[in-house]
Amino acid sequence: MMAANLYIDQIEELMFELSMWRCNDELRVRAEELHSSSGSKVTKYYIEFWKQIPPNEPYRVILGHVRDKLYNTRERARHLLASGVSKISAESSFTSIEEFLEPLELCYKSLCDCGDKAIADGSLLDLLRQVFTFGLSLVKLDIRQESERHTDVIDAITTHLGIGSYREWPEDKRQEWLLSELRGKRPLLPPDLPQTDEIADVIGAFHVLAELPPDSFGPYIISMATAPSDVLAVELLQRECGVRQPLPVVPLFERLADLQSAPASVERLFSVDWYMDRIKGKQQVMVGYSDSGKDAGRLSAAWQLYRAQEEMAQVAKRYGVKLTLFHGRGGTVGRGGGPTHLAILSQPPDTINGSIRVTVQGEVIEFCFGEEHLCFQTLQRFTAATLEHGMHPPVSPKPEWRKLMDEMAVVATEEYRSVVVKEARFVEYFRSATPETEYGRMNIGSRPAKRRPGGGITTLRAIPWIFSWTQTRFHLPVWLGVGAAFKFAIDKDVRNFQVLKEMYNEWPFFRVTLDLLEMVFAKGDPGIAGLYDELLVAEELKPFGKQLRDKYVETQQLLLQIAGHKDILEGDPFLKQGLVLRNPYITTLNVFQAYTLKRIRDPNFKVTPQPPLSKEFADENKPAGLVKLNPASEYPPGLEDTLILTMKGIAAGMQNTG
Repeated sequence: MMAANLYIDQIEELMFELSMWRCNDELRVRAEELHSSSGSKVTKYYIEFWKQIPPNEPYRVILGHVRDKLYNTRERARHLLASGVSKISAESSFTSIEEFLEPLELCYKSLCDCGDKAIADGSLLDLLRQVFTFGLSLVKLDIRQESERHTDVIDAITTHLGIGSYREWPEDKRQEWLLSELRGKRPLLPPDLPQTDEIADVIGAFHVLAELPPDSFGPYIISMATAPSDVLAVELLQRECGVRQPLPVVPLFERLADLQSAPASVERLFSVDWYMDRIKGKQQVMVGYSDSGKDAGRLSAAWQLYRAQEEMAQVAKRYGVKLTLFHGRGGTVGRGGGPTHLAILSQPPDTINGSIRVTVQGEVIEFCFGEEHLCFQTLQRFTAATLEHGMHPPVSPKPEWRKLMDEMAVVATEEYRSVVVKEARFVEYFRSATPETEYGRMNIGSRPAKRRPGGGITTLRAIPWIFSWTQTRFHLPVWLGVGAAFKFAIDKDVRNFQVLKEMYNEWPFFRVTLDLLEMVFAKGDPGIAGLYDELLVAEELKPFGKQLRDKYVETQQLLLQIAGHKDILEGDPFLKQGLVLRNPYITTLNVFQAYTLKRIRDPNFKVTPQPPLSKEFADENKPAGLVKLNPASEYPPGLEDTLILTMKGIAAGMQNTG
């Protein structure tokens, strides 16, 4: 509806401009047909040109017809939004971008044929570019659903048909059955299929894809993808629900094990004739930074992402497929964030090849696209880095660097999981030492804090996981496991210390990984984390918190030695100065937050009495006014507001995007 409205304004401006009568024969014939078929109708819902346009203004006749169809497109969309039905038929409105572009291209060609190319290259060419770029939907919407939800739907179908439980089948059997159905023609979705709310939700989404114009959508992304059957299942569901132009299906490999098996999964898909016919030589694969970091720690995740991209690019090359890697980066370093230019230049050689797709997360959209000049800066960064990567590919790691990284990644993952997954006290410590519980209860996130109820850290999404540690300035998911990996490498062979320094100085991937880590240490403060522990953590858990803070300090020291820096951020004085200026403000907010959490969790906690306010600020009615501020809060007066303000302030002060 909004797109049609914007285009109507543009078309009316063009109608003013293109008043000439001289045109080519093709356009003249079309204009005469439209003029004679329109009769003597008068359309009074336009500001200008509402009477029938004379045939000696052929461009205006054509554009007037386009405007009529845009009007119908807008009104039909408005009716559908309001009541779900419209008397205006789809035939009398635009349903495809080609249909909209055709009359505009006809006008452009006619102007060029008549020697008016200078006019054609003005407002008309601008409009053509806008239509080509934004289509009839302004923005294409990607569809995203978890692989398990598709498995539930297929399992319900196979169980209902009496051929067994799809969920219990091994991967080979799943692929065999899905491919036999995709190659066949029999319908699979019975009208009497027993459906839970979740199954109805997934099938309903596919039916909406079938209803709306194809240019409304980007690809269909499968989060938590694990195997080729996940992709084939979505292809089958698209066919069963009547999606006429199926969306390209993009597997999103997130967890460590899934990234390790990603190249084999992609190779299996490319070895299937049916699938190769379907993709026409193009494939997108998404790699997830957030959940891989949450699963194995930042160092191991970064290395596995590097290897998976490298191997998938080699597979695609063997099969002659143009592979576009889609990077699911978050804003913070723990979720794959970092300076755009460096992040792209640190990708493995031969993995970009002139095309890259990247998510820009909600929390950083303002910094990247908040103002016009920022949009251009952001796009320039992406373009420059993508071109540079192709023209001057980054250095390939030496075999000994790879070997050392493989060994360190194993140690880092083991250390990370020994704390986060295997340590019995960890979940209780995490929930008491950070504002995670309160964050989950407040409706301030872009999505629910958990994928499903219960499950401890496993079901918690990567956003609240990282966000909670950022609030306490401890950043545990970013550095945990790194110190142990460095220590292992140096203890195994003293010469590895020099190898690590060489990797830092010569290998862009390793340097960027360590530089981002150093930046996180510059923003962290174990003293602040200690304050949260002191106020919020049970006595028996305090020694555990102390052990973690000791590991933090040890990791920071090892990092500085490998980078060859005496002080933190020695190589980036500009950022260092910025942090020096910001820290006093963030520290104040941290103290406010820690004490607020204490008061929320312990109603008997008494804050030390403050000196009385000066006379001009003293107001006996202040507490009563405070209660009215947020009457819906389940917490005592003012505490939820204080918590939200400190959360937003600390997050803004951290600016963990680099």
